[in-house]
Amino acid sequence: MDHEYQLLFSSSSHRRKPGPKGPSPELIAIIVEMKWRNPRFGCVRIAQQISHAFGVEIDKDVVRRVLAKHFRPAPGANGPSWLTFIGHLKDSLWSADPLRVESILLRSHWVLLVMDVFTRRIIGFGVANAYIDGVSVCRMFNHATAGQSKPKHLSTDHDPLFRFHRWLANLRVLEIEQIKSVPYAPLSHPFVERLIGTIRREYLARVFFWNAVDLARKLIEFKDYYNAYRVHRSLDGTTPAQRAGASAPAPTSLDRHAWRQHCRGLFQTPIAV
Repeated sequence: MDHEYQLLFSSSSHRRKPGPKGPSPELIAIIVEMKWRNPRFGCVRIAQQISHAFGVEIDKDVVRRVLAKHFRPAPGANGPSWLTFIGHLKDSLWSADPLRVESILLRSHWVLLVMDVFTRRIIGFGVANAYIDGVSVCRMFNHATAGQSKPKHLSTDHDPLFRFHRWLANLRVLEIEQIKSVPYAPLSHPFVERLIGTIRREYLARVFFWNAVDLARKLIEFKDYYNAYRVHRSLDGTTPAQRAGASAPAPTSLDRHAWRQHCRGLFQTPIAV
């Protein structure tokens, strides 16, 4: 019994730590260096490559833990994605994505959002009732983009709405090439997904609408505010309208200014008096 109490209350430094030993420093260095030299290698490939070259059996989960702790890729080391590259070409790429919202009467409505990736401008919204088909999607897109010169490419996800024959035929008539995002990877469609989150969080979660007409009217109000007055961190503090070529507003005096209301007072920005 005395021996058991002695073990229980003895210093932890005299006791052996349980569990298997981790990878050696040499193995950690090899894993990190292989990732540096081959940025596109995954954990399975790295484990198999090490086993092939050094005869050391290593589990992919060990590789994953080592990389999570010791590997830090350089910013932009892999270069821009294909979507970012195309989006940096002015007037070349728009993105479209649907979202579903409910009115104050709990009736569902579909909204098709169309944005310009280069300027981050909201091109427009198309609104329809709960049930939509190929004809409805075409009508929503044409309404959202009315009066705008069409782009060369349109980025969409794999929503069934973008597989209707009428939708594909409409794009052929408009001479727009459809570019699909990576399946089940929202990060491959980042700009419009982030914009939808902004619209939901900053606007739709704070306003009510009665029907499709009321919803369309309020979305137009948000579009005007978003494009012309709301600054963007990704645009270095400018607005989408300025990115599209609009002139910057004159500076406002700190001691003589007023507040412009947007979206019925939901947002307010300072203006000169």
